[in-house]
Amino acid sequence: MARGLGEPALFAIMLSAVVSAIFFTLGVVAGDALGLTPVVYLFAGLFLVVTIATYVEGSSLHIERGGASSFARYAFDEFWSFVAGWAILLDYLIVMAAAAVAVTDYLAVFWGELDEGVLEIAIAGLTLAYVGAQNVRGLTIARRGVVLRVSLLSIALLLVVAGIAFAQFFDAGAIVDSVDLGKTPKWEDAIFAAVVATVALMGVEAASGLAGEVRVGRRGLRRVVIASASVALVLFVAVSAAGLMAQPVENGQTALGGRFIGAPVLGIVAAYDPNWLMDVARYVVGTVAVAMLIVAMNGQMLGLARLAYSLATNRQIPSAAGRLHGSRGTPYVAISIAAVLAFALAIPHDLEFLAGVFAFGAMISFAMAHLSVIVLRFREAGRPSAFRVPLSISAGKGSIPLPAALGAAFAIAAWISVVTLHEGARVIGGAWMVFGVALYVIYRRGQGKSLTQRFTIPAEALQETSQAEYGSILVPVLGTPLDDDIVGTAGRLAADEDEEGDGAVLEALYVFEIPMSLPIDARVPEERVQEAKRVLARAKEVGEEYEGVEVATAMVRGRTAGQAIVAEARRRGVEAIVLAAEEPSRVRGGAILGGRGRIRDRFVGETTRYVVEKAHCRVILTAPPAGQEDTREGVLP
Repeated sequence: MARGLGEPALFAIMLSAVVSAIFFTLGVVAGDALGLTPVVYLFAGLFLVVTIATYVEGSSLHIERGGASSFARYAFDEFWSFVAGWAILLDYLIVMAAAAVAVTDYLAVFWGELDEGVLEIAIAGLTLAYVGAQNVRGLTIARRGVVLRVSLLSIALLLVVAGIAFAQFFDAGAIVDSVDLGKTPKWEDAIFAAVVATVALMGVEAASGLAGEVRVGRRGLRRVVIASASVALVLFVAVSAAGLMAQPVENGQTALGGRFIGAPVLGIVAAYDPNWLMDVARYVVGTVAVAMLIVAMNGQMLGLARLAYSLATNRQIPSAAGRLHGSRGTPYVAISIAAVLAFALAIPHDLEFLAGVFAFGAMISFAMAHLSVIVLRFREAGRPSAFRVPLSISAGKGSIPLPAALGAAFAIAAWISVVTLHEGARVIGGAWMVFGVALYVIYRRGQGKSLTQRFTIPAEALQETSQAEYGSILVPVLGTPLDDDIVGTAGRLAADEDEEGDGAVLEALYVFEIPMSLPIDARVPEERVQEAKRVLARAKEVGEEYEGVEVATAMVRGRTAGQAIVAEARRRGVEAIVLAAEEPSRVRGGAILGGRGRIRDRFVGETTRYVVEKAHCRVILTAPPAGQEDTREGVLP
């Protein structure tokens, strides 16, 4: 993947969400926003721009699957990480259900009865079953290339559809004259429409699930942000304006939100003249729309599968839900459950209801994403990032990205309005969140784990052949010859435990000690950063030589190595630390002078002593025999 698509993979996932959103949300948005529809979509496009930037910064800081859930983990704690993840799971289900409903509406152009009764339910079920099967098999580079090509074809089609509509029906005055602020549309309807129009943001969440799989540089990320935002703004405004010109607002209603609510783009071409043009356009739109919607559903299921895997590996949902297929390595249980739930949501064939429930979960997740990036600007002010949200203002030791702050404010206000004005969203969304939190608390308490600390398990523990879950081991590395022994000791512990069904993840950690004379966020020389990357890469190479062992790497800052190691061990919720026992100082005069003091000081130095005394978990020390030159020959775990 890293050598294949790179930034086109991210662009394809986001494009598919943007384009598909127009195919199935335009009717709902136009039905509520009426003449304000282009303005609402413009606002949604700007919110998309802001949110894309937030997600790119968050994913650059912590390259992990999970999107908003991952950001909240580092900004807050595991509980809030779960809340964000659980809310976005609901939205994945809603978007797939809505797309399945729209598929039947667009197929009706070929045979009207496909959009009625049992047939429409059967088609929705078959579509979701196909999407589920494709994701269990796994999405290859070639198939992700298809996503990009279908998305580009759909963009071209929508621009042509809008262009013909402008040529035949252009009348901006008709749109403006239909607006009577506060009455046509009502304020609450316009606000609801603005929230629904943000469905395209699900592509941002899904694309963030590729973190760690796609290598994209700083310039590449900027290109993805600019290209995705530009396409979204142009399509949103152009297609919505063309739609209202083709199906204008009359007596407070538009056919886009009535007769054509399930297939609004068909509503645009239905007004074409002459008839032959209308017929050709209807068949072309129907074909491309169905292909695009299925592609978008695949993207949503891809994001859901990765998020479910992330929640399972962090012990936020039962491991059974994240169990991996024996040969495919995909979370087939989560995918199967998602397909069934999405089908149940699609059965009523009610897009307005689905839109309301989507708004409930989406605003929780997007608010958490924006707030998390703001908090991380302070908690990890010195952490390097390939991308940062522009237009920031300094505040204390950190900075506040104004776009993220505005995005958080809008998301919170929108969520309040949805809860207040939409009963279906309030009931279904509220029940979903209550059930999720109860599940989380019961599961964590049953495992004897804290509700706020992180506890991870490796992918191998979720394989069908695995029988148990594992903790994690923190392995600080220093760039010395003893590093291989430290990592090797941890690797053997993990491999040995794995044979008994109780293995572990290794988390290799490199600490930059920042002296008190410098601020904690002082710039680290590039040569030190490169050395840290080399050391961590070597640790990963050594650790993963042991069967079933997975190594994650990280760089942190601290005033002293001991304090940083203990803090990271507690924050990550590791169950053991494997540490090099450095020699004590040879200075005489007792501990007060930095020399030999208490009994323990005769065997270890200050860093080791601090970790042994302060760590919340087991500490395993390694050291070579005294006087031995080749440290690899005498590791004593």
